[in-house]
Amino acid sequence: MLRLTIVVPCYNEALRFPVERFRDYVQSREDVRFLLVNDGSKDDTLAVLARVRQGLEDRVSIFDMPQNGGKGEAVRHGILEALDKGGSDAIGFWDADLATPLEAIPELAGVLEECPDIEMVFGARVKLLGRKIERLLIRHYLGRVFATVVSNLIQLPIYDTQCGAKIFRVVPGTRVLFAEPFCTRWVFDVEILARLILREQRNMAKVQGLIYEYPLKQWEDVAGSKVKPTDFLKAFKDILKIYGKYLR
Repeated sequence: MLRLTIVVPCYNEALRFPVERFRDYVQSREDVRFLLVNDGSKDDTLAVLARVRQGLEDRVSIFDMPQNGGKGEAVRHGILEALDKGGSDAIGFWDADLATPLEAIPELAGVLEECPDIEMVFGARVKLLGRKIERLLIRHYLGRVFATVVSNLIQLPIYDTQCGAKIFRVVPGTRVLFAEPFCTRWVFDVEILARLILREQRNMAKVQGLIYEYPLKQWEDVAGSKVKPTDFLKAFKDILKIYGKYLR
C-alpha cells in the first residue's frame, strides 16, 4: 500500500467538523496520515482539531496558520509541510466537510498503485446510475459551464476541476507545483494544472497521461458550504488571470 498523507484545509469549522468520522477512519487505516491545516480560523477550530489528534499523534498532525490565507494557500502550505516531513509516497487534499467520504481515499490511491505512470488522481462528480452524487442544481449547472470554459482555455479535456478530493504521487516535480503562492484565491486547482502544463513544456499529450479523473461513488453538498453561486463570477475572473500568467 502507498503511504499517504492527506491535507485537510480548515477555516471556521468548529461547529461542523466531523471529529468522530475522522478519528474512526484514522484508527482503521494505518497507511494514511492526516495533516489538518487551521487556516487562521476565528472560532475554536484549532481546539476541535486537537480533539481529532488526541491519542492519534503518530498519524494526525496540525499545521496552524496565524492568518487566513484562503483554501488554496492552506492546501499549498500543508502539502509543502508534508513534503518536508517526508515518508509519503503520495500526498493529497480533502475537503473538511467530507462531501467526498473518507472511504474514497483508497479508491483514488488505488489508481496510483495500479498505474505507475499516473501522477495525479482527481475525484470527479459524475452523476451516473449506481452512484450517489447529490449536488444543488444551480451549482451543478454553473460547475458544468465553468468546467467547459476551463477545458477549452487550457486545452485539457478535464470534466471536474473543482472537486475537493485530489491525490498526487510524490515525484521530483511535485514541489514545483506548490512552491510559489497561488495568484488566485478561488480556483487554485486550475492553477495547479497550469503549472503542470508549464512544467511539462506544454506537451499536452504528456500532461493528459499524468492525470486520471476518478468518478466518485458518492458526493453530496453539505450544509454550511462556504462556496456561493456568486463565487463563480470571481472564479471566471481568476481563470483569465491564470491564462494571462501561465498560458498566454
